[in-house]
Amino acid sequence: MGNYAAGANAWGISDRSGFRYRLREMRKEWNGLLVGPDEFEPKHPQLEPVHVRADAQALRDARPDTQNIISETITFPTFSLTTLVYQDNPTARGGVGTVTVSTS
Repeated sequence: MGNYAAGANAWGISDRSGFRYRLREMRKEWNGLLVGPDEFEPKHPQLEPVHVRADAQALRDARPDTQNIISETITFPTFSLTTLVYQDNPTARGGVGTVTVSTS
């Protein structure tokens, strides 16, 4: 298996301009180009932005507060379409039931 030469007197050709530079002075850019020291451009920070995690918006296994739930009867108003007078309609009532919590 052969070894690499020391390259003390080696010359390289710039991938960007085609100018000749000492191989030991050439630098490799982030995109793989081998360029001279006066042509070198570091990678701009905006090319690789920092990943920002999304804010948490929900709670895992959330439970409602059951101590403040009360019973309520809701009455919906009904009107006669001919006279526009309020009519009591017992079928237009709704109820919210009670919640019972048993401790065992």
